[in-house]
Amino acid sequence: MLDLHRNLFKGLEDKTADVFARLPLTPNQYTAYSLFGAVAMLCFLISGDYWVALAFFLISAALDFIDGAVARRKKMATKLGAYWDTIADRYVEAILLFGLLFVGLPDFYLPAVAWIFLTLLGSTMTTYAKAAAKEKDLVAAEMKGGLMSRAERLLVYAGIIFLLAVDEATLAVSILTVLAILTNITAVQRIKNALRR
Repeated sequence: MLDLHRNLFKGLEDKTADVFARLPLTPNQYTAYSLFGAVAMLCFLISGDYWVALAFFLISAALDFIDGAVARRKKMATKLGAYWDTIADRYVEAILLFGLLFVGLPDFYLPAVAWIFLTLLGSTMTTYAKAAAKEKDLVAAEMKGGLMSRAERLLVYAGIIFLLAVDEATLAVSILTVLAILTNITAVQRIKNALRR
């Protein structure tokens, strides 16, 4: 849903671009650094240093915001950059979910690994439904929206890591369960929208 209201974040994007466009880094480099942040997060998730993992996750998410802001400010937005950003976004999510396999989440109706898989499936299908609709010329413009777009998922992921840091693994897995369900509902919403058009 937040992706439908980007105008609400225009002021924040402008201030972000004011700061980071001055640095001698390209938007694609910011995107690459978001992947390095995700790998660092993975290492700290596995080692159980959840506060540090959360810090690296937030850095990775912030870099994902920064790359677009800088690309627009420096007039360096390209199709190649947008493609690279989308690929990096998928890897960041997959790296986080892979890390959750190692934290010993308790089962919640289903084994925790099932909720991790379903979340990965839903987040991947949400993006793929959008890409496939464009590729097959079912839509003229990029499809957005749904209950759990990327921005919402990032907020929930940060919450899950925070709950692990405060030793609330049961609550973390219950929120992961809701996320797994909502990401798949979002994928179905986008599939239905593509078929209607």
